[in-house]
This record gives sequence, C-alpha cells and structure tokens, in this order.
Amino acid sequence: MPRYIDDAQRDAIQDRRASWRWRSEWPTWLVIAAVHGGWFAVAINAQRLGLPVALVLLTVLSCWYMSLQHELLHGHPTRWPFVNMLFGIAPLAVWFPYAVYRDSHLRHHDDAHLTVPGRDPESYYVTPEQWNNAGALLRAAIAARNTFAGRMLIGPWFSIAASWREAAQALATRQWRIVASWIVHVTALIALAWWLDARCGIPWRAFIFGVGYASLALASVRSFREHRAVHDERERTVINEAAWPWRLLFLNNNYHAVHHDLPGVPWYGLGEIYAQRRHAYRAGNGGFVVQGYGEWFARHAFTKAASPVHPFAQDTGAQAAARIAPGRRELGTMQSPSA
Repeated sequence: MPRYIDDAQRDAIQDRRASWRWRSEWPTWLVIAAVHGGWFAVAINAQRLGLPVALVLLTVLSCWYMSLQHELLHGHPTRWPFVNMLFGIAPLAVWFPYAVYRDSHLRHHDDAHLTVPGRDPESYYVTPEQWNNAGALLRAAIAARNTFAGRMLIGPWFSIAASWREAAQALATRQWRIVASWIVHVTALIALAWWLDARCGIPWRAFIFGVGYASLALASVRSFREHRAVHDERERTVINEAAWPWRLLFLNNNYHAVHHDLPGVPWYGLGEIYAQRRHAYRAGNGGFVVQGYGEWFARHAFTKAASPVHPFAQDTGAQAAARIAPGRRELGTMQSPSA
C-alpha cells in the first residue's frame, strides 16, 4: 500500500489514469521513438560525426535506453509484458539481458528487505562475514565503490562480473529460461557489434567498452546513494531534486522514494505526485533528500557515503548461498544502475 498518499490524492491519481495522456502513454511512446531513432541515427552517421562525438552521443542514448528498460519492466507503455519487452530486448546497452534484469529488479522492490545483501539484488552493501572473507584488494575496491568516483569508475565491473557469475550458475543448475535469455542477448549483441563495425565504422571494442561500459558509469550517477541501510524501511530510499536534464535522462527515477511508493505510476507522473505531496515524502523518508547529483559529488567524490558493511544484516541461508568466486561468498549480486 502507498505510504504517502491520502484518499484525495488516491482519487486524483485514479482520475489521471482515466486521462488520455495516461491511457495512451504517449510520453513513453515518444521516448521509445527518440531513444531507438536517435541511437541508430547516430550509429549510421558515426563517420560523419566523428567517432569521439558518436561514442559520447551513443553513451548518453544507451543510458537513456536503460531508463526506458526500467519503465518497460514496470508495465509501460502497454499492459502486455511481451510487447513491452520487444522495445527493451535490443542490446543497445551491451551488458544485461532484458528478461534477467526485469526479474532481478522486480525482486528489488521488496522494500522490507531493501539494501539487505543476499535479499536485495541491487544492494551495494555486504555482510560482515563477506567482508571478513574478502582480501585486502577486494575490500579496497568495495570501499571505493561507495564513493562517487569509485561508483562510476569501478562500480560497473562489479555489476558485469556478478551478471556473468549468475549466467554461469544458471547454466550449471540448468535454469534454461535464464540460459535462453543469455543466448538471445549474446546472439543479438554479436550481430549488432558486427553491423556497427562493418557498416558504421564503429569498432566492436569501442562499442563494448566505449559505449557499454561508459553508459553503465553514467547510469551509476543515479544509483549512487539511492538507498541507505536504516531500520525504518520508509527511510531507506532517497529523493533527489535533480535538474531537468537529469530527470529526463533518468525518467524521473531521481524521485526514487515516490517510485518505490508507487511503482506502477508512469515516469511522467512521478514529478507531479511529488510536487503535490512534497512535504509528506520529505518527512516520511526521514529527510533523505538531496538537491541534485552535484551535491553527492561535492560530498562524496572520494569519500565513502556509507560503510560497505551492512549495519544490521544477518547472514541467513539465502545470503550464504551467494558467491563471489568458487569457494568464496559473493559480494553483491547483479546491480544494474537502472534500478
């Protein structure tokens, strides 16, 4: 149940759902056209634009595409998951199969276990046991990941490595649905990389690392300090009053407390609801509010935003089942920055 919506606001949301804008979902259709059209237009004209400019534009568009994938898996713009999937299955952001990301992210919306390692698939915390079992180098990397610069520079590697481990585990345990998703994804990725290299003059290495990794790094701006480990689950999710370019790039997911409160609301409704219930959200989430991503950078560019060890997570059987390498516990599962 929504925590910050009174009866009048609930009625107002129902009225919006009956409006042509919400029923048609034309803002999301517009984003679909802009992302796909823009991405392939840049790719086709890469040589004319120059490779450096093309890679920068593709990075931004791939990051925007990940925001679109997040909207698609939450049931927009149609009521049919398969149709929505068709607009998010292309490997424009390289690393994660859409179906795998969808299943992982929907588990993340179990707010009772938000931030808890082993329960929240997008947690950036580790358990005390996992921390103790890690070597000095890995501990340094995990700590650096909790700085703004570290999250962008090395954070994507954690997500990529975790996704590969999960793919290997799915193959070993014969989880054929997940394996099939990876086969489709890798096949499409090879075809896209070949086309970009042969027809657009974009080398596959530039696409995989210059666009794929860079877009994950850019998306990490939003995921930085998006959740915090506190006992009251209402106070775990941030509200970031970012400027409009960031809001558009992340499709208003900066209003993250609103999204977790009302995950079915389309992206263009989040800002409206927050504006009307701003005081309630700010009070309800314990004042976990920042004035844009620049504030996070100024405060935590090279200093940890929080201890990487979860302050009250207990090592349950579910947590112990996660792995970081053969014979060692995992330090976080797949953490897509488009959470």
